[in-house]
Amino acid sequence: MTVIPPPRPATPGMEMQTAGEASPPPAADAAMPAAPPPAEAHRLRRVVIGLAAVVLVFAAWEALTSCVAYTDDAYVRSDLVTVAPQVTGHIIAVSIVDNQTVHRHDLLARIDPVPFRLAVEAQQATLREATAQAGADTDAIAAAQAELAAANATLADARTSESRINALARDDFASRQARDDATAVLNRAKAAVDAAEAALARAQALFDVQQDTIARAKADLAIAQWQLDRTDITAPVDGAVNNLDLQVGDTAHADTPLIGIVAADAWRVVANYKQGYLRDLHEGQTAWVWLDSHPWHFYRARISGIGRGISREPGAQGLLPYVAPTTDWIRLQRRFPVTIKLVDPPADLTLYSGADARTLVFP
Repeated sequence: MTVIPPPRPATPGMEMQTAGEASPPPAADAAMPAAPPPAEAHRLRRVVIGLAAVVLVFAAWEALTSCVAYTDDAYVRSDLVTVAPQVTGHIIAVSIVDNQTVHRHDLLARIDPVPFRLAVEAQQATLREATAQAGADTDAIAAAQAELAAANATLADARTSESRINALARDDFASRQARDDATAVLNRAKAAVDAAEAALARAQALFDVQQDTIARAKADLAIAQWQLDRTDITAPVDGAVNNLDLQVGDTAHADTPLIGIVAADAWRVVANYKQGYLRDLHEGQTAWVWLDSHPWHFYRARISGIGRGISREPGAQGLLPYVAPTTDWIRLQRRFPVTIKLVDPPADLTLYSGADARTLVFP
């Protein structure tokens, strides 16, 4: 009998080969690199595409900004005219409401005029008194002039008499006593003339002082009348009343702002442009403005001014404006304010001071 040996058991970790299949050489398996998993390859491809997109966007942005000066750091602005009374008093009437459109010389409010009217009447009385006193001083001057004229006439007679008496005395036709009397009369006449001249000078001085009193009374009357006229508070410009907080019974203090008016003829857009754009901007250049208060529309405008300096230190607005170099915690280039005014804006366009805007300029 032929004995057939039993099959060998399979080694763990090795697969059974089917008939006709050849097993690859072990050396060849060790030499081939391991292929990356599909997930890692997909992730790598996405990173490469993302970096390429960023570079492409950056290059496109640089190309675009070299041809277009654009900023969204802009806002609408007008002049806020603060109306302050020029006299102090109680408000007895308010003729406006908040956000009302007013025109120049329109009545805004009224201060109680009674104290100022009484002051005018008092100054008028003072002026009348000074004028009357000046009339009396004029009469005193006339009287002093008459006395001086009489004294001069008396002096002339005394000189004539004294000369005649002296001539007679030389021929022994007049006594020594007569000559002495004539000399005494002459001296008294000279003294009378001196006294009359002093009285005239004194009367003239009093008249001059009274003229100064009249001038001062007229000035005081003019001031009182000016104050009375200022009890009516009127609008200095055309515009819209803003944030009104004034009631009848309030006390108005001189030179203290009481009413704010947004001027109607001073609208402009202030656009803060990066310093790299400034070399391509100039006055009179055409610009386009997007107003956030009126979106989806561009308005034609012109550059009317370019700021020549800014403050590098934050603080209260002074002679140089401060433009913050950061936005959303990102440091930017220094920016300079460029003033832009709309060209022929629509009649129904309503502008709002402080509203955001965006500007576009083709250098």
